[in-house]
Amino acid sequence: MGALRLPSLSLLRPTFLPLRRLPPLSVGRATTHSLAKEAEAVTAGDGKASVSPSQQENSVTPRSVDFSAWYLDVIANAELADYGPVRGTMVIRPYGYAIWEAIQDYLNVKFKETGHSNMYFPQFIPYSFIEKEASHVEGFSPELAVVTIGGGKELEEKLVVRPTSETIVNHMFTQWIHSYRDLPLMVNQWANVTRWEMRTKPFVRTLEFLWQEGHTAHATFEEAEKEALQMINIYKDFAYEHAAIPVITGRKSKVETFAGAACTYTIEAMMGDKRALQAGTSHNLGQNFSRAFGTQFMDENGYRQHVWQTSWAISTRFVGGIIMTHGDDTGLMLPPRIAPIQVVIVPIWKKSDERTSILEAVATVQNILKEAGIRVKVDDSEQRTPGWKYNFWEMKGVPLRIEIGPRDVTNKSVVVSRRDVPGKPGKEFGVSMEASTLVNHVKIRLEEIQAALLQRAISFRDSNIVDVNSYGELKEAIAEGKWARGPWSASDAEELKVKEETSATIRCFPFEQPEGEKKCFMTGKPAEEVAIFAKSY
Repeated sequence: MGALRLPSLSLLRPTFLPLRRLPPLSVGRATTHSLAKEAEAVTAGDGKASVSPSQQENSVTPRSVDFSAWYLDVIANAELADYGPVRGTMVIRPYGYAIWEAIQDYLNVKFKETGHSNMYFPQFIPYSFIEKEASHVEGFSPELAVVTIGGGKELEEKLVVRPTSETIVNHMFTQWIHSYRDLPLMVNQWANVTRWEMRTKPFVRTLEFLWQEGHTAHATFEEAEKEALQMINIYKDFAYEHAAIPVITGRKSKVETFAGAACTYTIEAMMGDKRALQAGTSHNLGQNFSRAFGTQFMDENGYRQHVWQTSWAISTRFVGGIIMTHGDDTGLMLPPRIAPIQVVIVPIWKKSDERTSILEAVATVQNILKEAGIRVKVDDSEQRTPGWKYNFWEMKGVPLRIEIGPRDVTNKSVVVSRRDVPGKPGKEFGVSMEASTLVNHVKIRLEEIQAALLQRAISFRDSNIVDVNSYGELKEAIAEGKWARGPWSASDAEELKVKEETSATIRCFPFEQPEGEKKCFMTGKPAEEVAIFAKSY
């Protein structure tokens, strides 16, 4: 049998930020000596284990020392992802994928509630499709992965590995849309995308990533605009209500608008290092693609019209946003509404004759919480100490931990610890095991954590946005790592000058605008809107 022939990809080699490869359970990188101290910390009185900082080595680089190294350490230690064999790709591990599934679960419901249907388009797109819309091919050409050989033969036409699907969607829409009765046509697909990024970062920017992309066709501009705004608001609601990320919603500048779109709306999030993350976008495509592909319909008066379109997307980049918004030096910190595991139960015993009664109590508590719809996991492995387990599940960002030891069984109670409040202030002793009391207590605490994470992120964001009235003030704010907000009506060339001189870009013109007269801080001319500038990922 001859050698297996694979399609060739004419691609560039990217630069990849090195992931700090750590042992599989490096959150437990404590030495044997320190683990022995953990064991000694289990007291006979209540079966609780405590570990002092001196008894365990730091498992992640502190955020304040090196934010990028901290981010990569958390991804490795929390078992979210690892690098694939092709430079610039990543393998999303089960726990990381479970977070993505939580995002999917929420959005799928919202998409269907608003009249969209899921479907799937091929990932191989004829190169000629990309060339049909001039600004689209110009915008994406440097990032394209192109297949030139298939089945051992050179292809008659090069194929692009899907960077986005507007072109192939329009090809199909042209075959499906004939009359105004066929509109609106509203679909969504969950798919992978390939963009040949030159500098990559797990979840935030990789050669291949996962996303959903919605595509709609409408009879009028007004309908398309309403759709584009509706979808960016769905993203905003998800960010606030489930991810506890206080995004700023607004319109992109012309320079930052999606290639081929008439207008792009965005949700912008402030990360823990104060850089901006474009967390989701919604585009009013106008008639740019429908004219390029001849996507037309017969209106009610018998005239042929080009459809008006939108597209909108959120990707696995949002997982990176959750990490960088809420994580701390202990590791990941997940909002309860999207946490794959909301409660972890750690049984603790010192004597063998305590094991059975404790595990029976653990099983009872687990069943009570499961029946109440709470996502719960029991860590009853006997190869690790309780202290090691505490650190491991804190690293993975589980919102609540329940500890059950000998004294707790006797008292028919548990100890509840909050991930977002470290140490003794976050611990509650003597919480009753009685079903209704326990369920009520846990649900209240989960909602408190959800609200606390959002409020913490809002406070951080608002304290790091500076209002500016001159270009000098903008430069100063950006140099301090903050976001700058000020009136803007300057030209595209002046916007590019700001980017060249400060590395900051216009993140958006926020929907919420201050009242009163404004003067552009760059030109001194009247301005209708304020813009937000920031360095970004």
